[in-house]
Amino acid sequence: MDHEAELDEGRDSAAAGQAGHGRHWIHDVDPSTDPTEMWERFYTESEPWSGRANPALVDELAERPSPAGPGTALDLGCGTGGDAIWLAGQGWRVDAVDISPTALERAAGAARAAGVDDRIRWACHNLDADFPAGAWDLVTTSYLHSPVRLDREGILRRAAAAVAPGGSLIIIGHLGFPSWMTEPPPHADLPTPEEIVAALDLDGWRVVAARAVVVPSVPSPDGEPGTRTDSVVRLHRTG
Repeated sequence: MDHEAELDEGRDSAAAGQAGHGRHWIHDVDPSTDPTEMWERFYTESEPWSGRANPALVDELAERPSPAGPGTALDLGCGTGGDAIWLAGQGWRVDAVDISPTALERAAGAARAAGVDDRIRWACHNLDADFPAGAWDLVTTSYLHSPVRLDREGILRRAAAAVAPGGSLIIIGHLGFPSWMTEPPPHADLPTPEEIVAALDLDGWRVVAARAVVVPSVPSPDGEPGTRTDSVVRLHRTG
């Protein structure tokens, strides 16, 4: 699915750091590349993430538990399933979608190993053209960035429309680059929390959080550790 450039996502593990050596080509990809082709290559050629849930998502739900949950959740751009598996472990019934069949296959295997596969439905969607139908108590997306075609604002509007009354939308994204990176990658578009909120129609919504957080970054290709700044937007549907 057309999301998910978790370009150098801040999940801290040695495996993620080692995988980072093989995935920096993503910053040089031709922006006209077909999204499905690019993300399949991304997941076929590397094991990019640690498999852990995004710390910003975990912290947000720990600090402010969802008033509608654990209920139903939609994870947009689930990648290899770290967030979806964590949500299922907390009692949510999760629909998890991604553009890459390889990512979904790995995610399903990880869910079986974690003993939560009966609480997750995996589906392949290119979110630009094929958004899942339904309504959920929680809709979440992490790192909806891409070096190839992606209508992020359109996807986020559809994500908001998919939140059931009384539910929440959580949007987590990169706000800066790893501290060890001397030059930002091309094609980068990292909106601020305020810009994300301004791009949505918030009639019938309450802004719960719109803030920046500092998170660990994956190491550089030379193994240099670092940090990066991410954005967290949490919206509650009141209408």
